[in-house]
Amino acid sequence: MDTVGNRIRHVREKLGMTQDALATAAGLSKGFISEVENSKRNISAQNLLKVANALSASIQYLLEGGEYQSREHRSIVIPPELSKAAEQLALTYAQTLSLLETYQSVVARRRKNLPKALSVEDWVELHRTIDKVFGHEGSSR
Repeated sequence: MDTVGNRIRHVREKLGMTQDALATAAGLSKGFISEVENSKRNISAQNLLKVANALSASIQYLLEGGEYQSREHRSIVIPPELSKAAEQLALTYAQTLSLLETYQSVVARRRKNLPKALSVEDWVELHRTIDKVFGHEGSSR
């Protein structure tokens, strides 16, 4: 059975990246990356986001598999409301992309079509909720 760790290894190797390089890029230890890739350790949502960003891979692919497509090959459209919310929250570009991808991933699991566009206030509230759930690391308070 294909696992999250196997998919992380697949993408890492496809990019010609070592475990050391991935660990450095994601801000994690090489030992942790090795244990996840060898299914000796589970990965939290927060660390999965870090790994996905470091690999430019979608969280959906890392979790579920399917056809791998680097995020670099997809057009990324940041809604204007999210852009304004990111300014208010002083989010980095990577944090903004993570928020957008998290939203899209959650909605994709629950609905066939995305709901109406979120307001600036909705994006701010979503960020605060995610921050409460996943901790304060990378927080912009």
